[in-house]
Amino acid sequence: MLSTSFAVETPVLTLARALIACPSVTPADGGALALIRARLAPLGFTLAAIDRGETKNLWARRGTARPLFCFAGHVDVVPPGSLEAWTSPPFAPTVRNGCLYGRGAADMKSSLAAMLVAVENFLAAFPNPPGSIAFLLTSDEEGEALDGTTAVVEALKARGETLDHCLVGEPTSVSHVGDMVKNGRRGSLSGKLRVKGVQCHIAYPEKGKNPIHALAPALAELAATRWDEGNEYFPPTTWQVSNFHAGTGANNVVPAFADILFNFRFSTASTPEALQQRFTAILDKHALEYDLAWTLGARPFLTPKGELAEAIRKAIQEETGLDPEFSTTGGTSDGRFIAEICPQLLEFGPVNATSHKIDEHIATDALPKLARIYERVLERVFNCAPCQRR
Repeated sequence: MLSTSFAVETPVLTLARALIACPSVTPADGGALALIRARLAPLGFTLAAIDRGETKNLWARRGTARPLFCFAGHVDVVPPGSLEAWTSPPFAPTVRNGCLYGRGAADMKSSLAAMLVAVENFLAAFPNPPGSIAFLLTSDEEGEALDGTTAVVEALKARGETLDHCLVGEPTSVSHVGDMVKNGRRGSLSGKLRVKGVQCHIAYPEKGKNPIHALAPALAELAATRWDEGNEYFPPTTWQVSNFHAGTGANNVVPAFADILFNFRFSTASTPEALQQRFTAILDKHALEYDLAWTLGARPFLTPKGELAEAIRKAIQEETGLDPEFSTTGGTSDGRFIAEICPQLLEFGPVNATSHKIDEHIATDALPKLARIYERVLERVFNCAPCQRR
């Protein structure tokens, strides 16, 4: 085991340290994008800032030919929480016991460092690949995600620019780097429901209408409904209540309304429109008087078996000996925006165990491994065999 202060200094570790040292709590970039720009410019990338509001976004492209392969990710991180709870300061990257500690070490500054080093190494070996390489980076993924990746995608759409392959550096691994790749994500559909009643004294319920009593049978049916069966890639759609509120706080008043917040996590086996129709049909069946507002947070996306999936599978096998599981579990990511302009999109990065936690960290020996996997993916996508190296 490495000492608390020593690790083999690799290019990826050095760059990851520098990125973690940038205090980039969303939507600030903390200087991280300037650091990345300085690494990409000498490689021949054309750099474009597509900023919106307080969010900084970077679109960098090298080359004009197809296919266009894009690395995507975010430099912003969640707030560190109580500084006293951290063993070492969250923005003072520290190596101890074979791990690199700091906010963003797992999610996802190590991935960004590995991507940059992978591209540097790839271009040193193959300075004129048969295609183009791009980076799509934002400082607004951990926040509301209104002005980040979606702004870049809108700009690319406006000029008719699409991607052929995209690899997002989200921390997808479970126990070891390479054991899981995300090839899709479920959609997210949220709602706010207010069931109306008539307020009255609780001793005279005949003079009012209790919305909680009215809602209860419908709520039971909604909870028991099988929305779909999922498919080869996705589990069945789920529906969950996240908040329930009713009443004045007094124990002798029938409330005038009952409010619930709820969410569907849905697969490609359902559409948001069909879920909305089935939901309201149940409410109407129970003769409820209600107001209902919907928010579509994300549509599901899926990259089935194909060129990119095979490239990353073989890259992981060659570097780690693992046969990765392809999964669609977990929450939403910025992949939902990029999928609108990219038919083949995967997410792959380091172990996710400490993301957003106190003392977030990544094993230092995982860093060069991650970079080599990314580099091998580039070689396979562009059909550049190792024997063709300059």
